[in-house]
Amino acid sequence: MRILLTGSSGQVGHALDSTLRSLPGVEVIIPQRTQMDLSRLDLVRDTIRDIKPQLIINPAAYTAVDKAESEPGLAQTINGDAPGVMAEEAKKLGAALIHYSTDYVFDGSKRGSDGSLLAYTEQDATHPLNVYGSSKLAGEQAIAASSCAHLIFRTSWVYSGFGKNFLLTMLRLAKERDELKIVNDQWGAPTWAGWIAQATTDIVRQLQQASDTDAWWAAHRGIYNLTTQQYTSWQGFAQEIMQQAVGLKLLDKAPVVSGIPAAEYPTPATRPVNSTLSMQLLNEHFQIQPPLWSQALTDCLRGINTEQAAQ
Repeated sequence: MRILLTGSSGQVGHALDSTLRSLPGVEVIIPQRTQMDLSRLDLVRDTIRDIKPQLIINPAAYTAVDKAESEPGLAQTINGDAPGVMAEEAKKLGAALIHYSTDYVFDGSKRGSDGSLLAYTEQDATHPLNVYGSSKLAGEQAIAASSCAHLIFRTSWVYSGFGKNFLLTMLRLAKERDELKIVNDQWGAPTWAGWIAQATTDIVRQLQQASDTDAWWAAHRGIYNLTTQQYTSWQGFAQEIMQQAVGLKLLDKAPVVSGIPAAEYPTPATRPVNSTLSMQLLNEHFQIQPPLWSQALTDCLRGINTEQAAQ
């Protein structure tokens, strides 16, 4: 199977570059950024036509959530238009597309009658609050409109030991400060990019093993939530990072992590209060049971610890 992988310099793409190569009979092709600049739709088309992949996996995205508020056109091109072009080209080739979206397609207002948070399902109505979320939703819609064989995975609060993310920022600040003030009234499931890659690779393996791939796509195509299980606040995530990092000797001591409301930390882009996503459909269709977010964090931190020890 010839796989075109985008975004290998990002968190999920970096992890996928490793996990996909464990599959038998797979050729992973990673174009240079100059070949697959998602802001240049002509290049996207030309590269796909040159490579002629059987499967396109697209974790590449415009992810600067706050900056997107001042660059809506660029965010729309990369997150909305480029996935649509990939889907159109995949359809012409008889290929398939795996794409990644976000919890930010929702407004975060879903609650039970008692006010408790309710996890969003794939069938819930979308209503993004910011430019980033709107651009990612446009990408979902463009892929669906193409009618190509596709899987769209909505994930949330992505982090890893690679690149720029909340986890690495917390580990850095922990060495510089005695107290951290972190938002405590937004809720979601921190999701390790390594686990996203593992789950995706398992699903590609299931596709490889299907006796009738057309029937497999007919049964599985569509949108799925793909996060870890249970949820926490940003403050809770930071506290768990500190506790585990001290235990693994990544930090000598942990700073005090105080909670603040999001209103005290204003940002250009509005974030949803509730980013929790239901994993039921993922489990039913692919028999994948996501780990608890705290366990996935342990796995990620152990990897960082091992890498540091080897240096």
